[in-house]
Amino acid sequence: MKPANLSPAGESDPLVGDQLGARSFSNRYRLWLCDVWGVVHNGIAANPDACEALERHRAQGGVVVLITNAPRPSRVIHGQLDRLGVSRDAYDTVVSSGDVTMDLLANTPGTVFHLGPPRDLGLVEDADARFAGIEDAATILCTGLANDDRETPEDYIPLLQRLQARGMAMICANPDKVVRRGDTLIPCAGALADLYEAMGGETIMAGKPHAPIYETAIERASALSGHPIARDEILAIGDGLSTDAEGARRNGLDLLFIVDGIHEAELAGLGGAGFAARIREAVPGVRLKGVMRTLRW
Repeated sequence: MKPANLSPAGESDPLVGDQLGARSFSNRYRLWLCDVWGVVHNGIAANPDACEALERHRAQGGVVVLITNAPRPSRVIHGQLDRLGVSRDAYDTVVSSGDVTMDLLANTPGTVFHLGPPRDLGLVEDADARFAGIEDAATILCTGLANDDRETPEDYIPLLQRLQARGMAMICANPDKVVRRGDTLIPCAGALADLYEAMGGETIMAGKPHAPIYETAIERASALSGHPIARDEILAIGDGLSTDAEGARRNGLDLLFIVDGIHEAELAGLGGAGFAARIREAVPGVRLKGVMRTLRW
């Protein structure tokens, strides 16, 4: 892998790139809030370089909270990470969009219709809510496409139109529009929420880039540390512009952006300075501190 050149022509840019590695951030930021899918694994196998970086940060006294838009309770995510080969030494705890969604459901009156695949039934089982069919429900819980390897969001337009005609609000348990599974981009619940909103439907989003998942993650990390962790001690790490980068901006956090994720194709060939310019153009005001092709120590 060639190091990224992160200096724009004619001026210096203090960004950290592949040539310095994530070790440059370990002393500066006690808490790393690290995205999971696209950074720690690709949906098929763990990224050994990323896992090593997280382990070494923890070995130096740092705290790692994996922060994921997976629409499942964090208790389920641990087992998934085990199966993908992510060592439990790589993180202190996990906070998921599913955790935040359960809080939303606990405060949702009436019954709920689940729109999503069977693998997300852990969220349905754990939630403090009553579930029902379309005709009897007042709210939609959207966790994704039933068959995301074969279906597209557009396949759901007739169903979404039917739901919208009934005036049902949608709780979107995963704001991600796509994730990368191996070399393939797979549509997520966020893509369905976009279609629903375009039809005039009401959407309520859990997970990144919204504040509740960050607040929960910081609270848990502070509890693990035994003292509050200030925002300037926190580094957000991720590969999504609309989730990780926008989440860092909204929540006042510094960002390390990982290129070889869902935006790999559109960022290909730009080089370090080009990466930085594209990220800052897409998310004005983001506090970008580093750009790496993959998370490595």
